[in-house]
Amino acid sequence: MSSNASAGSPLVKPKLYRTASMSAIMQAEQQDRFLQLGELNEIVAFLNSGSKRLEIANVISNNSNLMVSKAADKIFVGGSPISYLEKPQASFLDSNESSKQMSDTQAISISGDVVSGFSSNIFNAGDILPPGFKPINVVRYGSTRMQKSLRDLDWFLRYLTYAIVAGDTNILSVNIRGLRELIDNACSSAAASVALREMRKVAVTLFDNDSASQELVKEYFNVIINEFDQSRLSDKLRKRASIDLQGLKLPQSYAMAGILKPKFVMKSSLSADEKNTVVKACYRQVFERDIAKAYNIQFSGLESQVKTGQLSIKEFVRALGKSSIYRQQFHENFVDSRVVELSFKHFLGRGISSLEEFQKYFAILSSNGLYSLIDSLLNSLEYSDYFGEETVPYFRDLGQEAQESKNWGAQIALFNYSAVFRKKPQFITLFSDYQNNLPDQHAYGLTNDPLVTQFGAIFPVNLFNLTARPAFFGRDTRRILLRFGPGIYNQLSNPKVRAQVLPCLGPRIFSFKANKSKKNIVNLDQLKRAVYLRIFGRFLYSEELVCIKKFEEQFCSGKCSVRDFVRSLAKSSVFRALYWQPLYICKAIEYIHVRLLGRPTYGRQEIDQYFNIVYKEGYYTMIDRIIDSREYTETFGSSIVPYERYLTSNTLISRKLGSNSVHNNRSLKGIDSNNLANINQSVNKDNRNLSIFNLKQRVSQGVTSRRDQLKIFEFCKEKNQPADTYQILRAIYRQVFERDINTFTVGDEFHNLEKAFLLNEITVQEVIEYLGCSKLYTKEFYQPYPNTKVIELGTKHFLGRAPSNQAEIRYYNQILASQGQVSFIKTLVNSIEYTALFGKNIVPYHRFPTLPAANFPNTQKLYNSLLKQSTQIIVPSFGNSVGNQ
Repeated sequence: MSSNASAGSPLVKPKLYRTASMSAIMQAEQQDRFLQLGELNEIVAFLNSGSKRLEIANVISNNSNLMVSKAADKIFVGGSPISYLEKPQASFLDSNESSKQMSDTQAISISGDVVSGFSSNIFNAGDILPPGFKPINVVRYGSTRMQKSLRDLDWFLRYLTYAIVAGDTNILSVNIRGLRELIDNACSSAAASVALREMRKVAVTLFDNDSASQELVKEYFNVIINEFDQSRLSDKLRKRASIDLQGLKLPQSYAMAGILKPKFVMKSSLSADEKNTVVKACYRQVFERDIAKAYNIQFSGLESQVKTGQLSIKEFVRALGKSSIYRQQFHENFVDSRVVELSFKHFLGRGISSLEEFQKYFAILSSNGLYSLIDSLLNSLEYSDYFGEETVPYFRDLGQEAQESKNWGAQIALFNYSAVFRKKPQFITLFSDYQNNLPDQHAYGLTNDPLVTQFGAIFPVNLFNLTARPAFFGRDTRRILLRFGPGIYNQLSNPKVRAQVLPCLGPRIFSFKANKSKKNIVNLDQLKRAVYLRIFGRFLYSEELVCIKKFEEQFCSGKCSVRDFVRSLAKSSVFRALYWQPLYICKAIEYIHVRLLGRPTYGRQEIDQYFNIVYKEGYYTMIDRIIDSREYTETFGSSIVPYERYLTSNTLISRKLGSNSVHNNRSLKGIDSNNLANINQSVNKDNRNLSIFNLKQRVSQGVTSRRDQLKIFEFCKEKNQPADTYQILRAIYRQVFERDINTFTVGDEFHNLEKAFLLNEITVQEVIEYLGCSKLYTKEFYQPYPNTKVIELGTKHFLGRAPSNQAEIRYYNQILASQGQVSFIKTLVNSIEYTALFGKNIVPYHRFPTLPAANFPNTQKLYNSLLKQSTQIIVPSFGNSVGNQ
């Protein structure tokens, strides 16, 4: 059965084990209280015994082979069971000397004839021989089954150490209960029980001088034996009264592995404190908080009746639901659909199961009001079966009972504490999607047909139609791809026509025929260019051609086919740098698939297939799987260059010319066709000699001489006149304060500074640093702005540019936040960049007035904006790169 809607899939990580501290904390958290003295003492005792538990687990681990062999001697005869151990037996002991001495002593004390046969004295005094036990003959049992049996005994010891370290026996109960029936089908559960008792006896003898360790080992071994001897628990059945609801089973092991949630039951024999705990549990279930603690609200009269037995828990819950507080909190602020969902949560402990169930109770709420809805839920057969008269309702979530897959996400979200803050109904919208047809949306975007490389894309920000929700697409969902030529040649309808070549409607196909005529030399050059364009998407630079020169020589000499040439290029460092290293795996698979097979992936199933190959076997294996695939062989063979066979409709539309195509065509009418051919020929000729150096030269073309004409103020003691020194001082003021200092009324703050500079006592760099740390600069450029804007202004005033990237902003922000403005200014002025560019005697200037420059747009925007009119933060517009994250 296919589904066309989904409530989402929240991440659920059930705990596979519990520790003593975790159990105590979870119990207190569920009851909304602090840890009690007894629980704190238990946690302290568990933590204090940590070293002892680790020591016990280490001793058992080091002697596991010995214990398994001793246990095997008790249940196997007619051979040497120890020879079937999977682990090497040369070392039973730890490497350190103390463990070695202890293990030697223990091995001697419990030593005996390992292969002496079956012993009549199997158990200690008080042990009872399990019924149906018979010794097992090694020869008849077989070597494979012997290895599995000894492996299983070692498995019991491993889980014993897990439980001892965790301080909780839950991991033993979850994993061992029910193994008796499983072992009976393969071997003998009675023999396994004998082996477990023998391992317990040997384990106790390992700690002859430590009675506390002996008792601890006995305690956990007894749990293993008792759980193993117990029969398998029956599955928990979710009872259903309506025929439209599915009966669900939950294995008891799943329930035991879940978080233990206490069930509160009111009894007359309870103490006053215990009765108060049950009452508080009612408050938490109905109001989702302890209202006595949160709002200082109590229903004293109702509480006294419950504690004295005059009122049952069921009627107490009914009274709470009909109170004005509940109506105010969960009815008046929500639409009726959401009220029904919250009522199911509070009074039945679950979400709505079906649309029919919702319609039934929605009609009750609409016609008769909230009180009738609460009465219907509390008087239902389901409430009586689960809670009865004296049990407080509880959340029946994961671990309590089986959950429905169709409303999995909505159910889990409903049990969250933040569910009451969500005003929009979840279940009714989900059930509505189930009833409607598949919407025209895509699982990874808001369009049903994305571009070629967008099927596995992730869109973190999408501002188009935010209310629309993506449709649920399964693994079998396939997007529609367009093929060149008639539809009868589609490989889905007829895979045999993959290699069918369309003479006029299809793309141009380059095929290599191995002959040595002069005409083929030209074809070989065209073939290489066609391969480069198809695989890399562009012509290669001369520096990149060096990396693949050996592959090109092998291809030109006829030592490899087109297929092998394509394989070598796809595995080259140039191809990996373009389509593998800078992309996440799903996006890289999309690009590589299009390049090598000539079509986009059909869906998630195909992407998952290649994802598993990459994850388990590596990148090169994925390339081999694609090129050695049946589709590649039937379509291209060994001599055809891969070409574009399929594409999406959006890709086709995006390739068409826009509305300006008419004007472009008109402008081309006056150009002679011969001249146009000459232009194309010259362009193609230039493309053949591409290199990174030539590329940089082309980028530098068109740069004006404005940078050379920029006035740079440099102080020189020998050459500068007093008038020149004054002009340099004014230039400093304009650079730091963005205006002449005469426009400010600063008094005598900079009088001594100006005097010292005019007398050549301090350098330009020292003047810049003093002005940046002055009160005027703090008032104008620090106090009115956030730290990010302060950093932008600081780089502008003292380095002559905008911040380079986000990493630089974070670096200066840490200095500004932890050490203050003065340290920030001193870091800028004394930086390596400042010293290399300006030195001690050059006034900082606008460094990037023209292209090319790394952050030219941001620097221009920063310099061209008036600070008092625009306080907008100039965010660096760079993509993620090394050092920019």
